[in-house]
Amino acid sequence: MQSKNQNIHPATAPALAPRTSYRVALARSEEEVLEAQRLRYKVFVEELGAHVPTRLPNHDIDHYDRFCEHLIVRDTESGRIVGTYRILTPSAARRVGNYYSENEFHINRLHHLRGRMVEVGRSCIHPEHRSGAVITLLWAGLADYMVSNNYDHLIGCASIGMADGGHNAANLFQQIGPEHMAPAEYRVFPQHGLPFERLANGQPALVPPLIKGYLRVGAWVCGEPAWDPDFNTADLLMLLPMSRMNKRYMKHFLKNTDSVAA
Repeated sequence: MQSKNQNIHPATAPALAPRTSYRVALARSEEEVLEAQRLRYKVFVEELGAHVPTRLPNHDIDHYDRFCEHLIVRDTESGRIVGTYRILTPSAARRVGNYYSENEFHINRLHHLRGRMVEVGRSCIHPEHRSGAVITLLWAGLADYMVSNNYDHLIGCASIGMADGGHNAANLFQQIGPEHMAPAEYRVFPQHGLPFERLANGQPALVPPLIKGYLRVGAWVCGEPAWDPDFNTADLLMLLPMSRMNKRYMKHFLKNTDSVAA
């Protein structure tokens, strides 16, 4: 259910890092993957308070990681990885047995897309580098990956924090306009749904940058939010058919897969 109120405002931007430059690439070594997993731990566990079982202290590692490719953005001045996204291809999803999203949603209506559907997740950016440049490069890397490998659809869970008890998440879902909702044939259903109708209080929603980015490039919200107790988030399943991707953004992203200054 959506209200007619679509007054969605961006979240307050964090303090910016000094001017620097970045480069995006796929991780090419176990050491790079481990560095990305340390960044994920820093953001998800230390900053956001997630509860994630892991076999290596101070690293966010789960069952899916070894099947995924890991997109990373590196600060070329410090040499540190400051942004990451992991990518699960259709063939890798077959090897692991499912998509990560299937732990949260019933995605039966997307089964006919599985042969050319890539899942992305575990997106995070170091708190000192949330200027917009890093997320732009992550999107550029994803766009290049999808086009280069001729994949047709991209899915991923986009999270909304629940530190306020879920009110903002509920407001956000109710304030998403109908033009951003997937057609009925692409709807998914949460396994543990957020009681958004009870939690919504009508306040203008603060939109996480990742969700704002998905909507800008043309992605659909596939249905009601799921509650993820480990991360204490409300998650929306996003679906981006590459044929729907905003052409202006596509052109911009594919021009920016090398480096960018911020």
